[in-house]
Amino acid sequence: MPDPEAPGSGGPAAIDPTGEQGPVSVDAGGGSVGPDDGAGTRRTPPPSGSDQGTVDRSGDPGTPVRRWPTRRRDLLVFGAFLLAAFWVTSQIWLDPAGRVASLYSSDPAQVQFFLAHSVRVVLHGEYPFFTDRLNYPDGVNLMANTAVLGLGIPMIPVTLLFGPAVSFVVLVTLGLAGTASAWYFVLSRYVVRNPIAAIVGGWFCGFSPALLSHASWHPNIISQFLLPFIVWRVILLTRSTRVVRDGIILALLVSYQAFINEEILLFTALACGVFLAAVLVQQPGRFRTAWRPLAGGLAVCAVLAVALLAYPLYVQFAGRQAYHGLSDAVRDYGNDLAAFVSPGSPTLGGNERANANLAPNYSEENAFFGWGLALLTLGIVIWLRREVIVRALAATGLIFAVLSLGERVSYWNRDLFWGPWEWLVKLPLLDAVVPTRFGLITTVAIGLLLALAVDRAWSLESVDRRVRRVGVVTALAVVLLPLVPLPLKMSSRPPVPNFISSGHWRQFVGPDQSLVPVPVPAMGHTNGMRWAASTDLDFKIPGGYFLAPRNGNTGDPGRFGGRPSGVSELLDEVSTTGRVLTLTDRERRRSMDELRHWQAAILVLPVREHHAEPLRRTVEQIVGPGRRVDDVWLWDIRTLTAPTS
Repeated sequence: MPDPEAPGSGGPAAIDPTGEQGPVSVDAGGGSVGPDDGAGTRRTPPPSGSDQGTVDRSGDPGTPVRRWPTRRRDLLVFGAFLLAAFWVTSQIWLDPAGRVASLYSSDPAQVQFFLAHSVRVVLHGEYPFFTDRLNYPDGVNLMANTAVLGLGIPMIPVTLLFGPAVSFVVLVTLGLAGTASAWYFVLSRYVVRNPIAAIVGGWFCGFSPALLSHASWHPNIISQFLLPFIVWRVILLTRSTRVVRDGIILALLVSYQAFINEEILLFTALACGVFLAAVLVQQPGRFRTAWRPLAGGLAVCAVLAVALLAYPLYVQFAGRQAYHGLSDAVRDYGNDLAAFVSPGSPTLGGNERANANLAPNYSEENAFFGWGLALLTLGIVIWLRREVIVRALAATGLIFAVLSLGERVSYWNRDLFWGPWEWLVKLPLLDAVVPTRFGLITTVAIGLLLALAVDRAWSLESVDRRVRRVGVVTALAVVLLPLVPLPLKMSSRPPVPNFISSGHWRQFVGPDQSLVPVPVPAMGHTNGMRWAASTDLDFKIPGGYFLAPRNGNTGDPGRFGGRPSGVSELLDEVSTTGRVLTLTDRERRRSMDELRHWQAAILVLPVREHHAEPLRRTVEQIVGPGRRVDDVWLWDIRTLTAPTS
């Protein structure tokens, strides 16, 4: 990071709303205060001939203030954020391998599968961007499925020692704490002077209702610890004197983020573009000095990032099992207007039932700020409306809040009118965006506004220090208390069968054959993916939960799961209803054809599977009687699916 005091370094002056050089803050009367002393404490310029020691501006002039080293403060803040993350994930830490989010389990199973894939990439030299161990034999395009290689590869030691389920909860914990810590670090160095302001901003960006809603499902979305540095590097380029170096640093950050989550990277790029445009609209004169270093740095960044990402992106958009655009169901995910003034479900003031119709599902509560924070944000914008950075942040947050409403704007689940997203949804790249997630950008904008407001309020000269601080703390407590995170709710999930964990399956399944869990893996039936992940993907399974082109044709619009499967649909119906189906000869023949296509060696049904008896009787109509082996029902169908049969 640049030295904030160095001339031309692109320090705080790059976003200083006053346009002055150096880290200068504006008080209520428009005056300025002195620069940062490097340890997080402001100091006023001493009178001529006085000591250069730190002085307390709010007490008696010239009174020395004991310095608190920045490193010690940083460690305490990082530790506090980590403890908060452990609090949020405390329920799942009780049994990482046996507990899962109470409302949804498909995404965690998918992430665990991808974590196991990272192990195979490094230890077995497998191809990183495609696998046939899921959706066998068609396979899955992993670049088009957020395979979290940027998280999975660093987690390989944990995955090997404790399994992918433990790696998952470690990633969730570090994702929350790391995101909050990264925002605190950047805010405290380059945006605000008061450490309390940086803590408040970092806390909200890392533990907002939006990130809490994703925590049980999407560690790749909550792992936003690179974003503050990417944003700062983009802003730094507007004043950079080392364009090549700064462009290379930005390219490396961008490339790494691409292997964590590309959608969040796209959001970051869009937010930076809107923010800078909002600044230049207010101060068009800045364009004359900013465009050359910005254009040069972005060009260097683009050249290097393209060189690093060209092949992975080719695989994603033109490789085998690539798809273009999301299914209509996901593409229509949008925030309800009422969601912006309702508290999030996983917070102290939240209510799952009240939020039931305000978000697409509980993993996509991407707004939910509550009335208190919504009104406070509006008040901050009005109070600090003279500052360029505040107006730019307000515009950025508002624009993406509107886009997050989706194609149809609704209020309390009642459609009102078509939104602007209707005109953008078919554009390249945007056709693969889940619009409700634009609310994540609004969340960051609010977090930065909170940090700026605390910083400005804390430095007011016209108010007694004690009154000032009590007022700030009281306002924050009233507004943020309802948004305090609660431990994520968990429930038990079935253990991996002993037949799988003991390796008993190995005597039946060859390297070019598949093991078929019953029900067949799909959205809502992801236990088979957890079985495979627990064995380091040593066997292949058909079906699964992933994104693939419709009907299996490369280039088609995306859908969840592979090509339609008759036997999968039959077993899903039995698992859902508990009723035994009477299959026709045509259904039995089609099911056998699919088992041959999958090169199935065995079908495995856990004895304790929900509706296990109806499932067993249905499978027997297709392949004949099974036998009890350990804790599963087993059908050895190698003779039925062999090519000669």
